[in-house]
Amino acid sequence: MAKRRKKKEKKEEELKNKEHNVNQEDLEQAEGAEEKTPDMAGDNCEEKIAELQDKYLRLYSDFENYKKRSIKDRLETLSMASKDLLKALLPVLDDFDRARANAESEDSFEQGVGLIYNKLYRTLEQQGLKPMETTGKPFDPELHEAISKLPAPSEDMKGQILDTVEKGYFLKDKILRYAKVVVAE
Repeated sequence: MAKRRKKKEKKEEELKNKEHNVNQEDLEQAEGAEEKTPDMAGDNCEEKIAELQDKYLRLYSDFENYKKRSIKDRLETLSMASKDLLKALLPVLDDFDRARANAESEDSFEQGVGLIYNKLYRTLEQQGLKPMETTGKPFDPELHEAISKLPAPSEDMKGQILDTVEKGYFLKDKILRYAKVVVAE
């Protein structure tokens, strides 16, 4: 990943240098054209114009290729990120299959599902997932989605969350899913 980033930065630097060099050459040519007398041959001017147009087209095509490469790199990075998560969840799926196959009694099945849940939870935590603490906390519209409002059991409970219908989650300190809650009014 770091190698790709370094390559990308190097390509961006080369592109900037090309742009700078082309602009510098254009400036020098423009200054040289001002110094020359107006009796220059028309063919020479047309050649210069053709040459500058060619440089412009090449620079433009280089930039378009750069944009296409960067879009392709971003898409590839996103697909690889989900690949890593799915790869980390595959052992949990295998455990569910084994638990279903070996479910002789309700107790062993319940224990197996409990173990699998803990393993899944730890795997998701390692990927940066963190649940929101909601019940009993003050309602915050930035973090919570109010599903319904109920009368407050006491005055100090007004504006507090009474119940969590659906847990909210953070993914690396950004909201992944808002918590759906019942608020006291």
